[in-house]
Amino acid sequence: MTHTEILESARKLRPVDRLHLIDALLESLDEPDPAIEAAWLAEAQDRLAAYERGELPAGPIEELFAKVRAL
Repeated sequence: MTHTEILESARKLRPVDRLHLIDALLESLDEPDPAIEAAWLAEAQDRLAAYERGELPAGPIEELFAKVRAL
C-alpha cells in the first residue's frame, strides 16, 4: 500500500479516528535515540555540577519566563 492509498483511506475516517491516527504516527516518530539521550544526560549533569560549584548564575523562574515571553 502506498502512502497515497493510506492517505485516501485515512481521509475516510471519522475526525476523531483521524486524530488518533495522527497521534499514533507522531508518537512513532518520537522514539528516543539512545546516543542523543546519553548526550543530554551528560550535559544536564555537567550543568548541575557547574551550578553546584557556583559557576552558573541562578535567579527566580519568573524572570526567566519573562525573558522567554519577550523573545
